[in-house]
Amino acid sequence: MNITIIGLGLIGGSMALDLRANGFAARLIGVDANPRHRQLAQDMELVDEVMELGPACRQADIVLLAVPVNAIVSLATAVLDNMGADTVAIEVGSTKAEIAQAIAGHPRRAQFVLAHPMAGTEYSGPKAAISNLFQHKAAIICDPGDSSPQAVRLAERLFKSLFMRVIYMESSAHDVHAAYVSHISHISSYVLALTVLEKEKVEANIFNMASGGFASTVRLAKSSPRMWNDIYEQNAQNILDVLDIYIEKIQEFRDLIARGEFDETYRLMESANAIGKILKAPQFNSTKV
Repeated sequence: MNITIIGLGLIGGSMALDLRANGFAARLIGVDANPRHRQLAQDMELVDEVMELGPACRQADIVLLAVPVNAIVSLATAVLDNMGADTVAIEVGSTKAEIAQAIAGHPRRAQFVLAHPMAGTEYSGPKAAISNLFQHKAAIICDPGDSSPQAVRLAERLFKSLFMRVIYMESSAHDVHAAYVSHISHISSYVLALTVLEKEKVEANIFNMASGGFASTVRLAKSSPRMWNDIYEQNAQNILDVLDIYIEKIQEFRDLIARGEFDETYRLMESANAIGKILKAPQFNSTKV
């Protein structure tokens, strides 16, 4: 298939690597607003060529939108307007409600699939692209009833070619769950990084004393501010709801420590250990939520 990838960063670039390697893509066309990213993607052979949006969409069997979510909202209509009658667009952003609203009345809405491959790293740009990023991760397809059966099947084929398990979910439910299991993690990491940078002025101490626990917890603070700021803007209310609970739990820990009630802090941590059972590797199948 001819696949156009809009956004040649971590997600778009990693998809390009694997879709070429597994034979799903016969030809890869890149679109990116950043001239340096366009050149890097060609130099790294992530794509066969780069084009402007219009011709890139017209020549594609599949258009993948792998840009920050505000850009997906801005570009979605133009992508649909320029696509062929049989082309399918698949966006892979981290929020869904505003994107769904942006295309709701478009005559080609059925050719558009809302999806979220739950994979990533803290790095960005074409050089962040890696092989097998998506293997055995979840790919969420949202509002499948609003897309044509053919479009959904094509999206399923693409994700399964990356060895992903497919889950179906409504957009509103996706945004709530993503706030809890993804978006809050990044806020926590940013806040921890800011706390340490503010209070620990000697950089050598951070470097020398920060062991694996700190490094793994703060890793996400290296993520793209532009991408995550867009996510926080689009999913603000759900994130605020999660933050209220998170702050409440932080305050609970603080109050118990201040009162010396370490039997209770032990109890809270023991309760938190239950997350380990939940995070066991899921079965590789399709699920509807």
